[in-house]
Amino acid sequence: MKLAVIGTGYVGLVTGTCFSEMGNDVWCVDVDAKKIDNLNKGIIPIFEPGLEELVKRNHDEGRLRFTTNLAEALEDTLVAFIAVGTPPNEDGSADLSHVITVAREMGKLINKYMIIVDKSTVPVGTAERVRETIRKELSARSQNEVEFDVVSNPEFLKEGNAIEDFMRPERVIIGTDNVRTAEILKELYSPFTRQSERFIIMDIMSSELTKYAANAMLATRISFMNEISQLCERTGADIENVRRGIGSDTRVGKSFLYAGLGYGGSCFPKDVKALIKTSSDLGVEPVLLRSVEEVNKRQRGIFVDKILSHYKNDVKGLCFAVWGLAFKPQTDDMREAPAVDIIKALKAKGAKFKAYDPIAWKNARVLLGDDSIEYVQGNYEALSGCDALILMTEWHHFRNPDFSRIKSTLKQPVIFDGRNQYDKKLIAEKGFTYYGVGR
Repeated sequence: MKLAVIGTGYVGLVTGTCFSEMGNDVWCVDVDAKKIDNLNKGIIPIFEPGLEELVKRNHDEGRLRFTTNLAEALEDTLVAFIAVGTPPNEDGSADLSHVITVAREMGKLINKYMIIVDKSTVPVGTAERVRETIRKELSARSQNEVEFDVVSNPEFLKEGNAIEDFMRPERVIIGTDNVRTAEILKELYSPFTRQSERFIIMDIMSSELTKYAANAMLATRISFMNEISQLCERTGADIENVRRGIGSDTRVGKSFLYAGLGYGGSCFPKDVKALIKTSSDLGVEPVLLRSVEEVNKRQRGIFVDKILSHYKNDVKGLCFAVWGLAFKPQTDDMREAPAVDIIKALKAKGAKFKAYDPIAWKNARVLLGDDSIEYVQGNYEALSGCDALILMTEWHHFRNPDFSRIKSTLKQPVIFDGRNQYDKKLIAEKGFTYYGVGR
């Protein structure tokens, strides 16, 4: 099948690449000429395990092509995916300007039947806005007879596991009221959905809302556990024991029950904000979601207070080793990363840092600068000359480090574990002062 994917960000590039891997002919389109030039040279703009290999192979074999020319990409295309960014506006609403711009340009170009798929995360009612935008452009061209369908197909990709999520999806949701369109998309997704129950067809508005609802639910679980972690610290309970206890209940499940520094990244923060704004605009007071967001903001400050308390509120001149900067492991994404807020808060108090992240350090440097922060190329190198270790991101190779080496390298044997990565009893036996979350 001939496809076009407009937008070569995280969602667009993964989507286009995975479709090409299954034998489809895919054009990926972007207005950023430098990004397109780099992609044609095999230079990938994001880090995602397995993506670079797939991009290069499918590009070399001619199934995956990159262009800035939308007209070229839409020629002979049956299905076109809109996968551009929808960042938050100042009021929390999703910025749909890129989506509408693409719809307008498509309306100026299409001259035959096409299925236009909203792959970007968009609020309820966006498909109708896209449809009306295209119709307006077709009318201006006197091309009212050109047929097209607009479909909602939300993405459910986890950064660090996106290829696996796309290749073996838990569900593929299609929002449409057109049976023919549904069958075409079912055929397109058939290599990924051998089990029919994974392909779910529903109305467009329910599809649009499902994405936001799913992310808001996961964010709620994280904030709930972080709030319970505060009770654990006040009572002497251990959040890890509580997590195991409630996670064993099949009605609750084990996923997203880890206390820590709060959620971050490109999805949860903006999607919770957007759902709050949508609810408020429709006269539904989002009491729970506002609390979810508030708990998440507060969690980072609580961790900072824990560090300040240990040093009696005086960290001026102290140097902290930071392990991990990205909002989660297996990605270079620094959007809404807890490390940014925590480092800025301590930096304002006069602290300095030696930071290590195997992938995200370049992006972190853009956000945090070089002032008071030295970026190093190894986790043990970060320890030298530092007063304590702060674990921000749970990269795999931080799980079982050489604690003797850590102890002998740090000025003081102090660990602030923002991800509850280590066994607190074991750490204490090795002579460390240990601070976790809810422990």
